[in-house]
Amino acid sequence: MDLDIRIGNKSLPVDIENPFRFDMSAVMSDVIEFGNKNNVALEPYKLDELIPRMIKGVAGCEAGCPSDAQNVVRQGFGNFKLEYVEGGILTAIQNLENSKELEIKIFPDF
Repeated sequence: MDLDIRIGNKSLPVDIENPFRFDMSAVMSDVIEFGNKNNVALEPYKLDELIPRMIKGVAGCEAGCPSDAQNVVRQGFGNFKLEYVEGGILTAIQNLENSKELEIKIFPDF
């Protein structure tokens, strides 16, 4: 499973080898560092809560997708615009204070 985080035109790709057992603190360390390099404090956006929800919504899609991903979209998350994209891709978009956009995408492994 792939996670892609974008701030403006900069991207941070993250490989999630096992969506059922991943090291969220290591992922968040990379994400926070990426935000800092782009002069964006990502802590207030609660990505440590959003990213696991998105991963869970996409993981195991073969057993009922897109219902899990669509449920994540229906539930929403803060001011993020969540969207299910055909093929099992889940996106979350948030406008940032610096007029840039934060975009998170989860791509399934199939």
